Amino acid sequence: MRLSRYFLPVLKENPSEAQIVSHRLMLRAGMIKQSAAGIYSWLPLGFKVLRKIENIVHEEQQRAGHIPMLMPTLQPADLWKESGRYDAYGPEMLRIKDRQDRDMLYGPTNEEMITDIFRSHVGSYKDLPLTLYHIQWKFRDEIRPRFGVMRGREFLMKDGYNFDLTKEDALHAYNRHLVSYLRSYERMGLQAIPMRADSGPIGGDDTHEFLVLADTGESEVFYDSEITDLKFGDREIDFDSVDQCQAVLEEFTSRYARTDETHDADLFAQVPADRQRTARGIEVGQIFYFGTKYSEAMGATVQGPDGKSTPVHMGSHGIGVSRLLGAIIEASHDDKGIIWPEGVTPFHVGIVNLKQGDEEADAACQALYDSITALGLDPLYDDRNERAGGKFATMDLIGLPWRITVGPRGLKNGVVELTSRKTGESEEMTPEAAVEKVAAIYRAIA
Repeated sequence: MRLSRYFLPVLKENPSEAQIVSHRLMLRAGMIKQSAAGIYSWLPLGFKVLRKIENIVHEEQQRAGHIPMLMPTLQPADLWKESGRYDAYGPEMLRIKDRQDRDMLYGPTNEEMITDIFRSHVGSYKDLPLTLYHIQWKFRDEIRPRFGVMRGREFLMKDGYNFDLTKEDALHAYNRHLVSYLRSYERMGLQAIPMRADSGPIGGDDTHEFLVLADTGESEVFYDSEITDLKFGDREIDFDSVDQCQAVLEEFTSRYARTDETHDADLFAQVPADRQRTARGIEVGQIFYFGTKYSEAMGATVQGPDGKSTPVHMGSHGIGVSRLLGAIIEASHDDKGIIWPEGVTPFHVGIVNLKQGDEEADAACQALYDSITALGLDPLYDDRNERAGGKFATMDLIGLPWRITVGPRGLKNGVVELTSRKTGESEEMTPEAAVEKVAAIYRAIA
């Protein structure tokens, strides 16, 4: 992609309505545009990152054996009345009527709908275990939408639902989700800590939130500092193994880590004083086990091995896909702009031509572009007739992890400059070596 042909409406000044870094930088980098309070259009750069995050979530869900599908955004109110949540959910739910005067709602979540799908098609324990998920736009009518995509009214979310014969099977599904979430967040360059949480309107006894530590987080969190040393890494897990998934759960949840809603001062006091930490956290996901709450209310039963009808055990598991963009920026930026982790960057590398119109510089940039594209990577070539300082400022703002700078002076010596956005360090090397180094970096995380 050539920047001269791309739609990237960057802003030079900080927007007055943006209160936190991620909102400010997403607006300045031309990633989003507000269309109404808490509702945004996703412009090309933001949309590319959104799709990168979505793809990682899909890959890790399917690695864990979960099956993708898609449910509608609008739901009939009758299902929610059947479960008892239609009146209980509160004003965050957008309730509407269609032209036939039927009560409808813009779904804030999908427990009722997925339970209805399950009960319509599954009747035997032989069809279990089953986990279905989708990535879909949701709407919750926040009373004070703010902080950009971090607390919007319309948001993209992955929500998955497991159906199991027994509580033990359902808790294995819970653990399986925890493992898949740890893998997902680390691929995005994030450390998201699972913390004991409150179930809220979803209900259920067992629940963990995943929180990214950031000064602008909406939750106060209390944790043992040892938990920040844990990394999932590239270990291989058999998702069918109860023991392996349980071991990961114990490894990542045995130390104290709780949100303010579930904080227990007496338990926290048992953590060695030098490891006690208080901070702010951004919620980016949550997993729930809620047993037979919905299956009993809505008649989602299967015939068990003994021939008797039994309600299935369920859980729901969400990841805030659109919210993750804000969380990543909050965790990875500097005073120049965004610093994208390699796993979610909109473009793998930027190419900056210091002298557009110079025959040799133009040819070298085109050759770099072609070589990088041929390797399956996605470069962004700044071919605009702009001053070098403006080009560098744009690249720093949009945060591509790597930049190759091409100019007549370097080309006389057969070199270009490869710069890391994260460290700011630059290295001169041949164009071929620069391409190979960038390719090797992305091969390592593939």
